[in-house]
Amino acid sequence: MNHLQGHYDGMIVLLSVLIAVAASYSALNLAGKISHVKGRSRTIWLFVGSFVMGIGVWSMHFVGMLAFHLGMAVQYHIPITLVSMVASISASFVAFRVTSTPDAGVRQIVPAGLYMGSGIVAMHYIGMAAIRKPIVLHYNILYCALSVIVALAASYAALFLFLKLRNTFGFSKLKLLCAVLMGAAICGMHYTGMLATEFSLEASASPSGNEIMDNSQSILLIGVAIATFVMLGISWGVVFFDRTVLERMAYNDALTGLLNRHQLVRYFETSYPAKDSGFLLFIDLDRFKTINDTLGHDAGDLFIKEVASRIKQTTSGDDTVFRLGGDEFLVASARGKRKEAAELAERLIAVIKQPYSVLGNEIYMTASIGISLAPEHGVTRTALLKAADMAMYRAKSLGKNQYQLFDEEIDRAYVRKMELERDLRKALANNELIIYYQPKWDSQHDCVGGMEALLRWQHPRLGLISPVEFIPIAEETGLIVSMTRWMLREVCLQNRTWQQRGLVHVCVSVNMSIRVFESGMLREMVADALEFSQLAPQDLELEITESIAMYDMQDTINQLQHLKALGVRVSMDDFGTGYSSLGSLDEMPIDALKIDQMFIRQSTLPSKRAIISTIIAIANHLNLEVVAEGVETEEQIGFLQSRGCRVMQGFYYGKPMDAQAIEGWIAATKRERSQTS
Repeated sequence: MNHLQGHYDGMIVLLSVLIAVAASYSALNLAGKISHVKGRSRTIWLFVGSFVMGIGVWSMHFVGMLAFHLGMAVQYHIPITLVSMVASISASFVAFRVTSTPDAGVRQIVPAGLYMGSGIVAMHYIGMAAIRKPIVLHYNILYCALSVIVALAASYAALFLFLKLRNTFGFSKLKLLCAVLMGAAICGMHYTGMLATEFSLEASASPSGNEIMDNSQSILLIGVAIATFVMLGISWGVVFFDRTVLERMAYNDALTGLLNRHQLVRYFETSYPAKDSGFLLFIDLDRFKTINDTLGHDAGDLFIKEVASRIKQTTSGDDTVFRLGGDEFLVASARGKRKEAAELAERLIAVIKQPYSVLGNEIYMTASIGISLAPEHGVTRTALLKAADMAMYRAKSLGKNQYQLFDEEIDRAYVRKMELERDLRKALANNELIIYYQPKWDSQHDCVGGMEALLRWQHPRLGLISPVEFIPIAEETGLIVSMTRWMLREVCLQNRTWQQRGLVHVCVSVNMSIRVFESGMLREMVADALEFSQLAPQDLELEITESIAMYDMQDTINQLQHLKALGVRVSMDDFGTGYSSLGSLDEMPIDALKIDQMFIRQSTLPSKRAIISTIIAIANHLNLEVVAEGVETEEQIGFLQSRGCRVMQGFYYGKPMDAQAIEGWIAATKRERSQTS
């Protein structure tokens, strides 16, 4: 058997080292990408990354073999060569699969490194086995063992670097240095394995010549090198495009350029420890919708961009600004404390309320801000966002244009609201809703002039819940629509029952919500209630607020005209406290105005008396009935009668009562009248 003495071509060896370094750098880039995507995208990137890295490592091995010249042509068995490629890709898959999981630790790294190292060793020695006869291979056991150790060391080093650098995006000197070290380790394993190999010819064979490399091998070498670098270049280009273009589209707000909700998730995973300090400022603009409604969405977009610019300029250092959508912004700091959060909130409120010039219009805007602190109010994104959001809504409820810090009271209120919302969904089915009636008194004829139906909730555990607390929840959730449908039926049926019994024959009013108008089903609901109860339409009155009337004025007028066509009455509740324009009052198809109790309670003040007198005068000129709410004293009654208001409602005459109690009250008033007559 003839022993063959080979030698290396230095340029080709250098080429193999460059391929190893390039493959390592590409692998580090892909490791960062794979660890930050989820679902189907993660699976696709996992296979792409495994293929690119596997091909890169295999190419280095193959080029390294071509760098070794035996003085004769060397032929390779193609199927076996492909099997060695599969081993390299499999080893890469394990590396990416383990390091891409957020909780990867020692328990995962140890078996993964063993599998990856075994895959690299298998790739090398399967590739060596692809050399065809008459060349025969013999191995030095000591050097083989050393090559296995080098492969395992390289595998563990690669896994460690993948974990260390998976959150490092873009080019960095550290990443390049690590790629060089990884490339050197991969080459070290290959050339140690080559050192363990002894080449010889079969006894019957003789060297084919002294040619260093035939033309076919030269073409193969050039082709493999070019293909490898092109593939690695494409993978780098894809990652670069993904991070610089696609990621910007995915993680930045298109209108303002600020970071968006998706980036907020990544921010908490990578840049927000929230262990010792940190805060969130949840910013919501007050009444932004009016800008879109009055000036158009183009003006609204320009306004949002200006607000975003002001917020960005006001923040500094560790502060990170996000646009959550619409008119909501978020400022996050990983190191700030309570004092810094409050000071920043004050600066933001002051900056945002400065006047804006948009398309020739001068706009004034305020903001409500909620603050949550880490770790006092939580350490996770969900907990801190929820706390800041609740604090922001508290700021809005207290008058807007201010900030509020989350506290236990807000938390208790939120928990109670969530509990009520949950139970309210079952209240109607469980017969927990009841209807109270408050009488309206006709002071001119000294008799009951009507009633107002008021919804109450008898909670099985919490007792009687105030409508001030549960009606807003019903409106937010949309439950108010089904509750109003039920209430109309019950009120109409009860009124019809009283009439049939001869107890009382009056008009009963029911309060309407803007959500019912938005549903577009109000006319159908009223018609259904009248048909169900056989009540005369003129004995039902619907009360609307000024805010309902002005929300979408033309649509409101159209719906009210349909109701008037049915024959029901319509009154405007709480007149004087909303946003209605006196110029449009005569266009509203209504029958009565109800003076808000705020004016009645302060009727001793000359200014309030003047307002009350004006409202009554306007109603008289428009042939509208006037009802005064909140009447509690004889002095108030005397003043209202002197101004021409005869129908009154308040505790002086009777508080809200359930159906049984109101029946007793009506019977008692009838007895009193009969005794005095």
